[in-house]
Amino acid sequence: MRKWMAGAAVAATLAGAASLACAQQAPLDGALTIVVGYPPGGSSDRIARLVADRLKERVGVPVVVENKTGAGGRIAAQGLHAAPASQNVLMLANPAVMVVAPLVYAQPGYNAQRDFKPVSLVSRYKFALAVSAGSPIQDLRGLRQWLRGHPGQFTVGVPATGSLPHFFALMLGREIGQEPEVVGYRGSSPLISELIGGILPQGIDTLDTLLPQHRAGKIRILAVSGDARDAELKDVPTFREEGVNLAADGWNAFFAPAAMPQAKIGRLGADIAAILREPAMQEAVRAAYLEPVALDAGGTADALAAYRRQWEPVVRASGFKAEQ
Repeated sequence: MRKWMAGAAVAATLAGAASLACAQQAPLDGALTIVVGYPPGGSSDRIARLVADRLKERVGVPVVVENKTGAGGRIAAQGLHAAPASQNVLMLANPAVMVVAPLVYAQPGYNAQRDFKPVSLVSRYKFALAVSAGSPIQDLRGLRQWLRGHPGQFTVGVPATGSLPHFFALMLGREIGQEPEVVGYRGSSPLISELIGGILPQGIDTLDTLLPQHRAGKIRILAVSGDARDAELKDVPTFREEGVNLAADGWNAFFAPAAMPQAKIGRLGADIAAILREPAMQEAVRAAYLEPVALDAGGTADALAAYRRQWEPVVRASGFKAEQ
């Protein structure tokens, strides 16, 4: 019996070594391109460049970040899904491209679940509800009390119609029993400008976008969407702490074209996850007001399925359809 157990242990060790060797035998045979569907300087671009800088040391080839902007990230996705198996290319994408666009556009130009393979989830971000610094509303309870006396006046600005903050606003309205009038802006800058000026009564955007203005005393964040208070904002409660049963977040993840060999995807996913476990990388991601995540290809696929289960019913129930 002991001999059998010893033999089984050796076999398991050899199998593990063979699996590791298989991953190591799938090196890149040329430079790797990371495509980002948004302009330089944004959170997606920053994460992509942080990873690229470390990834080139692990894979031993140049890693180049290419900003392929347009159509809210869909141009990048449309180009990626047609990439041949021989091309070393990944895309950093978020739920707007991989979850929302396929539901609200009649012809997004790709099939999110068929045309791409998840590689590695690298960061999460929260949403926040804010008012101007001069608003008499001090907290979420105060807002709910005001709305009870002013029904039909729940106006919420979001950075774009059809964005995750848009659908989060709908989720919030459902939970507090107030249907919001959602005002879509052309980006976060005009939204924040009108929020600071008191023209817009309430706004919802990503926490990393709103936090600098809150710290500068120009706006007041009432609540954040995490399960726990944000480490950078410990004095601001979560929605659940304020009696609203609501928690949600967004993410950034790397995807490969479906044609890429699975061995290469496994290698890249493991390498990127290892990079995100490095203390220096985690510190750099947190400095961008994002939460670092280290997941390989399998863990990313599971996380993506969970996100779809949360967001797809909200998007479908809204009836929102975007123009091409």
